Amino acid sequence: MRATVRKLARYFPTAIVSGRCREKVYSFVRLAELYYAGSHGMDIKGPSRSSQYNKFQTTQSSTLCQPATKFLPMINEVYEVLLEKTKFTPGANVENNKFCVSVHFRCVEEKKWSELAQKVRSVLKDYPKLQLTQGRKVLEIRPAIKWDKGKAVEFLLESLGYANFTDVFPVYIGDDRTDEDAFKVLADRGHGLGILVSRSPKETQASYSVREASEVMEFLQQLVEWKQLGGDRYYSNSADQICFV
Repeated sequence: MRATVRKLARYFPTAIVSGRCREKVYSFVRLAELYYAGSHGMDIKGPSRSSQYNKFQTTQSSTLCQPATKFLPMINEVYEVLLEKTKFTPGANVENNKFCVSVHFRCVEEKKWSELAQKVRSVLKDYPKLQLTQGRKVLEIRPAIKWDKGKAVEFLLESLGYANFTDVFPVYIGDDRTDEDAFKVLADRGHGLGILVSRSPKETQASYSVREASEVMEFLQQLVEWKQLGGDRYYSNSADQICFV
């Protein structure tokens, strides 16, 4: 998958949008030529142009967007409180994602889910400037600002100079409930494509779906092959994609 995404980024501006902190996502992917939007888009950095395609590159260019910096001390405080609050719930995992805190309950017994959620809500009562959202088997505490993965997509399109061009076609691929914000942005624009990754039918703002990561990789490989074959020539109006994963 890493090799496929590296090839994709040679032809299309490519971004990874994640709920995890940007540094952690970059440590997983380790491709300096991508845009990284961590903490649901509240921490965005662009690619390192000085050594693009250098697989040993470990640094990135300056920060593009951090709309919730003032919340950092509060997020760190809530993280410590939640660690203490959930330490007696087997399987619970509290993760500090810099601009948000994630409480994973994938490994918690299902009969304990409601109890865990109540513990999280009890902590948030003391922090009215934070809000609780839910992803795929994760509770997420974020700053109560109008910012999400959809806003991150809008910011990236704007900062790249693509927001008002009809010959730019954004593609967003995601498998989490929080990706619906990005799917909705593209649906509302009436220009672009959301692709849900799911083995079962779900209500979604996405236009299409694939079943698993291997099919995502196949789709990305086909995009690369289309570009290599001069795909733009098959259309009277050439289209440039921008891909979000």
